[in-house]
Amino acid sequence: MPSCTRLCALLLTLLDPVLSGRTEDIDVVVFLPQNNSFLFSSARVAPALRYAQRRLQAEEGNFSSFHFHLHFYSSDSPNEALFAMVDRSCARKPDLILGPVREYEAAGVARLASHWNIPMISAGALAAGFGNKNSEFSQLTRIAPHYVKMAETFSALFERFGWRSALLLYEEDKQERNCYFTLEGVYHLMSEYPISQFPILEGDPLHVDEIVDSMNDSEVVIMCMGADRIRSIMLAAHRHQLTRGRKIFFSIELFNASTYGDGSWRRNDEHDSEAKQAYASLNTITLLRTVKPEFENFSLEMKSSAEKEGIYDCKDCGSVNMFVEGFHDAYAAVRHRLTRGHETRLQQEEWDRGDISHVEQNHRGHCGSGIH
Repeated sequence: MPSCTRLCALLLTLLDPVLSGRTEDIDVVVFLPQNNSFLFSSARVAPALRYAQRRLQAEEGNFSSFHFHLHFYSSDSPNEALFAMVDRSCARKPDLILGPVREYEAAGVARLASHWNIPMISAGALAAGFGNKNSEFSQLTRIAPHYVKMAETFSALFERFGWRSALLLYEEDKQERNCYFTLEGVYHLMSEYPISQFPILEGDPLHVDEIVDSMNDSEVVIMCMGADRIRSIMLAAHRHQLTRGRKIFFSIELFNASTYGDGSWRRNDEHDSEAKQAYASLNTITLLRTVKPEFENFSLEMKSSAEKEGIYDCKDCGSVNMFVEGFHDAYAAVRHRLTRGHETRLQQEEWDRGDISHVEQNHRGHCGSGIH
């Protein structure tokens, strides 16, 4: 496989110091936004990378033939990461690139990395287009379950339950286009089904009656938008008696972020009782949380790091999400195997690990239901 081939080549190249007995400096460039509204901001991810670095250095002691150097660069604006990559490479090209996460930023850096044959690993770049490893994205390895894997989940559900048509309801911001990319895989992978789309421009008023009318010809309704809009649509569908088995409703909540909905019907208003009934018919597609025993220690360490660094403008920067865990695991895995010297091959599934078991269907009829 192309991804395995290039990672094997990376390891063989970097393992040369182990075989020859000399010490090698490994420059790792990390692209993360400074804006804490992103779940993969530097304030969230950088402590995880430093934690991995400290832990592995302690384990390796004086036996490692490698010195890893992390260099952090901002990726807030669309071309910032690309320009930083070009400017930095005038002196010396990095040995490894981590990030960026967002599709448009990742695309530019990935094309340059492929041109220069520099391995690039990201916990993002989840859009379907990055799956093409034959040319411009040949050096990109994605270590998180990407959107096509979610589409495969829907494909399996449609086959299992005999569903025949779907409506894709999503919020379109024309900038990040998170929901567009999220549902893009569903649209293309399930082309044999009649699938219609209903984009709702960010900031536009929500015409719920028009939205409900658009559901008439579809058996399944798949939504990706903010929590308040999801609630308004579910209330309207319930009032039109569409939640009584006539339609199947799904909400995409992959990253437990308000951009994708938070799964809650409760607003402490006069519609709470009705919303609770409506949400009994809403299924949520989300990522499974890690259940490894060491994850608890890692979570506590990240919370402690956020407190020590005095991050006051980010109320949940100490929380561990898919991006924090993904970047940590990517860096730790590369470093661990290289410094051991006895591993010269990485299996493809360890890197492009979009296993369908990472995505689950979760019924969220009640506020506060956990992932199970």
